Amino acid sequence: MNNTSQHEEITIKFFSEIFDKEMEEPLWAVVVDKEKGHYRIDSLPFYAPLIATNDVVLATFDEENQRLVYKNTVEASGNSTIHVVVTNDAQDIEEVRNIFTKLGCVSEKLNEHYFALEIPFNADYSLAKAELDKLEEEEIIEYAEPSLSEIHQRQTS
Repeated sequence: MNNTSQHEEITIKFFSEIFDKEMEEPLWAVVVDKEKGHYRIDSLPFYAPLIATNDVVLATFDEENQRLVYKNTVEASGNSTIHVVVTNDAQDIEEVRNIFTKLGCVSEKLNEHYFALEIPFNADYSLAKAELDKLEEEEIIEYAEPSLSEIHQRQTS
């Protein structure tokens, strides 16, 4: 019996306010129901907004470009994605990431100044937000909340 999940690459198309242009980001996803076009996002988005790991999405095959393209989210996971830029050159990015690892959050580094942070659905976002705000006040980071789940929105209101 084969226990490996089938992965597919899905292209997320979006308009970036930061870059002021249309962008695309490929994300890996696990096939949930190929006939229905349902896939579970299995990678942390670095740029794409309004999507998080474990969200179940609808993707259709684009004949012209020969790839799967995101259409909409079918089932939100409750996870949140936060984008973090380390603005203080003297600050080690790994030290910043470790603060959030201790809070049960996963992160993925793009380079020495930028990482994507996942807040799991069952984590208390108010604790992570307090750390994010503190680091931002200390001018160590800047951050954005491009995909803040309803669960986490309630924890900070």
